[in-house]
Amino acid sequence: MEGMTLSSDDSTLGPEQAAQLAARLDDVLARLDAAAEGTGRDSREITLLLATKTRRPAEIALAVQLLRERGRTVAVGENRAQEIAKHSDPLLADNEVPRHFIGRLQTNKARDVVAFAEMIHSVDREGIADALERRAEMAGLSREVLVQVNTSGEESKGGFAPTLEALAPIVERLRASDVLRPAGLMTIGANTTDAAAVRESLHLLRSLRDEVRERLGAEELVELSMGMSGDLEIAVEEGATIVRLGSAIFGARPA
Repeated sequence: MEGMTLSSDDSTLGPEQAAQLAARLDDVLARLDAAAEGTGRDSREITLLLATKTRRPAEIALAVQLLRERGRTVAVGENRAQEIAKHSDPLLADNEVPRHFIGRLQTNKARDVVAFAEMIHSVDREGIADALERRAEMAGLSREVLVQVNTSGEESKGGFAPTLEALAPIVERLRASDVLRPAGLMTIGANTTDAAAVRESLHLLRSLRDEVRERLGAEELVELSMGMSGDLEIAVEEGATIVRLGSAIFGARPA
């Protein structure tokens, strides 16, 4: 991937595009490092999940390469099942980067998602857990999953209610599975410019994770997938172990 140049088949990046991506990436890492340092955390222990919706293999491959060169923990996350196929591109197929699925999942896409992703972030209802389990059993695969929680209470968002009573049954159901391994919780922060409201919605996820671990003895629930390009500092300060980054690294999506 070194020395990428723009080609007519749009499979590579020119020097200017590569430089712009690298500059955005370094800006993000500076933000991440400052937030982690302020709370006594090691930013290199936080997984940077590249949100790859609409992104080309060349962009994704370069971002993975640059993050690895900088000693960061990196994964790629797709949120539309119809875009999974692009990850078989030669630029991505053999780079051994962990693959996650981060979008709302339809039951009829469970087979494709199970085949693609080692970790699935969007278990937002019982039926999805059932579909994923069936497909994982059929494929002979084991997958890590995160329980999605609607910590902001916004009707436009999926996820379980942010209470122990709502979360305990799905966590216990997943813990009983032979093929699905609950690894933590996920949320999408409050959709507002009010930083206090965003912080409250992310702090709640950590509090719920800690409560579930204590009350259910579920010590395996470690991950907190929260925070995106606009609120990554708050997410890191509130304990995120995985932050989902798209436009901050790749730039605005094409219209």
